[in-house]
Amino acid sequence: MATKWMIWMTELSSRKSICRLTGRFSHSKWSRFVIPRFAKAYGITLDEAEKELKEYHTLNEFFTRRLKQGMRPICQEPGGVVSPVDALITAMGKIKSSTILNVKGQDYSIDELLNHSPRSEAFRNGYAIVLYLSPTDYHRIHAPVSGRMLESEHIPGRVYPVNDFGMTNMRSVLSRNERLITYISHEYGETAVVKVGAMNVSSIKYVDNNAKEWERGDELAYFEFGSTVVLLMQDNFGPMSDLGVGSKVKVGTLLGQFHNSVPNQQ
Repeated sequence: MATKWMIWMTELSSRKSICRLTGRFSHSKWSRFVIPRFAKAYGITLDEAEKELKEYHTLNEFFTRRLKQGMRPICQEPGGVVSPVDALITAMGKIKSSTILNVKGQDYSIDELLNHSPRSEAFRNGYAIVLYLSPTDYHRIHAPVSGRMLESEHIPGRVYPVNDFGMTNMRSVLSRNERLITYISHEYGETAVVKVGAMNVSSIKYVDNNAKEWERGDELAYFEFGSTVVLLMQDNFGPMSDLGVGSKVKVGTLLGQFHNSVPNQQ
């Protein structure tokens, strides 16, 4: 009974209009007064931040903070894919017949995740890694590979929570929530960076709307509050053997490498 009530309340609160109200407050000058309490409540590592706490004028400015130079060294292994975010790996594995298996007990169709884009064909038997960002984490999203943008798609949707409760009890959260998808062409093929909005995420934004090319580790986008990134690689990707569900990674951590691949002629 308690779970049914929580599901009902989650449905009511997962509308984008609710998140807009949260977003207005987080952008307001009044929100600066909650920054110290917010940082303490979530145990945020303040000495990594680019600025002193008192220099942030709104909660949103603090939440989308940059880090000091050199805080996230980027692995330069040839053919490597690095983590685009500080996050917890909540699912990883081969995509089987267009299906990502067992993400918190649910299977996901990549056709639905990618809004039935023709580009889903490239990942039909590829590899997926699901990365969950908690409020504690640094919330800027970096390029996992060096390459150029093939396409970008914004998909409006709900904003269900992507925490354990939401992902376990709500149906197909990753495919029903708001998404901003970046398809990147690179030396070894194509990668999709699926940025999934969530409860209290008032928006997902590119750092530079005019950027069409990135080096591995460059800033790509950011969340205004916590969410999830789904990385889709083609079938020439192999993950690092020491990573699995429950592994904590940071921006620049080597997630795996492309293998037995003929460089893509861009």
